[in-house]
Amino acid sequence: MRIRAAIACALLFVSTAAGAATFRWASQGDIATQDPHAQDEGFTKANNNLVYDRLMGRNKDMSLAPWLATEWKGKGPTTWVFTLRKGVRFHDGTPFTADDVVFSFERAGKSWQFRAYAGPSGAVRKIDSHTVEFVSPLPNALQVLYIAEVPIMSKAWAEKNGSANPQDFAAKEVTHASKNAMGTGPYKLVASEPGVKTVHEKNPDWWGIKEGRFEGNADRIEYRPIANAATRMAALKSGEIDFVLDPSVQDIPKLKEDKDIKVWEGDENRIISIALDQARDELLFSDVKGKNPFKDRRVRQALYQSIDINAIRTQVMRGLATPTAILTPNPKGEGIPAELDRRPPFDVAAAKALLAEAGYPNGFGFTLHCPNDRYVNDEKICVALGAMWARIGLTVKVETMPKAQYFQRTPKKEFSACMQGWGDNNRDAMFTLRPLYHSLEASSGRGDTNYGNFRNAEVDALIQKAESEMDMAKRQGLINDTIRALQKEVNAIPLHRQVTPWVSRANVSVTHRPDNWLWPLWVSVK
Repeated sequence: MRIRAAIACALLFVSTAAGAATFRWASQGDIATQDPHAQDEGFTKANNNLVYDRLMGRNKDMSLAPWLATEWKGKGPTTWVFTLRKGVRFHDGTPFTADDVVFSFERAGKSWQFRAYAGPSGAVRKIDSHTVEFVSPLPNALQVLYIAEVPIMSKAWAEKNGSANPQDFAAKEVTHASKNAMGTGPYKLVASEPGVKTVHEKNPDWWGIKEGRFEGNADRIEYRPIANAATRMAALKSGEIDFVLDPSVQDIPKLKEDKDIKVWEGDENRIISIALDQARDELLFSDVKGKNPFKDRRVRQALYQSIDINAIRTQVMRGLATPTAILTPNPKGEGIPAELDRRPPFDVAAAKALLAEAGYPNGFGFTLHCPNDRYVNDEKICVALGAMWARIGLTVKVETMPKAQYFQRTPKKEFSACMQGWGDNNRDAMFTLRPLYHSLEASSGRGDTNYGNFRNAEVDALIQKAESEMDMAKRQGLINDTIRALQKEVNAIPLHRQVTPWVSRANVSVTHRPDNWLWPLWVSVK
């Protein structure tokens, strides 16, 4: 992560020196839901994290920290015992107990997205009011990290308000928990107007205050979704807001010269890729009838080789991207050898030849679906891809939409080709390989976010072996082999990892996290 020394020093500023403050910030998209188990999307999860604590939190170096659990101990390769923090209360005053933990993991296990975490966590049972045990059916080197991903809800509140089950976000269900929030966390939700403003206020009874977890002074947080980039920046420069999560990358050089603005830069642990439908016998949104061109590896390879990734990096992303050939967020941190990070050469002639060999000498038409308010320059990237694919005879219609609509459709596998972004702060490739590239397996949650809905038998077998392999060297070998198998079949097309700039007013100090989460406990407004 690259942060200027002067900025890093500002992080030492604490709330006792500044006094309480209102922190106003914006980005292009809105919070999808208040239900903490309904949507596994980073921006929404970061918002929900204000209200809903987890058993473990994160330090500034992204290592695990005791949170609602004060300690955890392994009892063999499949069992972990967690000691829960005593004296913690939910925002409505009810005490936090083991019953809430058991309920939360069982509830998350019913969510098509969060079962990817709840399932590998193992079966949870209450030992006493402040002790729980997790037992996995098979050894799992990542069991603790999966446990750390599930937010804790109040069993009594959820059941009282008809929200014992998670919201079905893809079906556009509206529930009490999707509009309201009540946890044990550092902030309370006090107002939620979708598309307008979301307001949180500091929880004066939060257990973390006594432990010094509040390093900043943001007692009130006002979030506004502002879709237009120019409008967001105008609001920042006028002082109407204090912070922008997603400035336009072309503005960064000029912003660095503005004495009233701070730029915070860092590599994000996020892979941006393109998923291709390899399941249907007839491709949706295509002029090819009775066939699915994306089932043919040669077609997928042609699309890959006709992408001028350096043009996307320099012209679209203005240098704020790291091109990659590996379909995981942080290959170096995940132990994947650098030799695998080699893209096939950009070669339009070779791509045309592959299409002709596959039976499409004149190309074909299809639709590329993308969000327009989730990733850095997401819409612009997709437009650029459409133009590049036109060079090999493909007719590509680019259709974009807000992420709220986009993420309701992706679980249903409604697209023939679409953008997929995936971030992870656990620095282990299995958190990507298992949900994104294993074939769909409803009983286990594997493949829940496999947007291409493909089935690669070699990949499936390798992932399942790696899941229960406790020899870390052998496990890493299985992960590396999985990457090779995905690359060989071009099951998805990797693009790049984002370098995410943040901007703030000069009187604001923040900590840039590699998961692109703004954590208000580390925010100070002078």
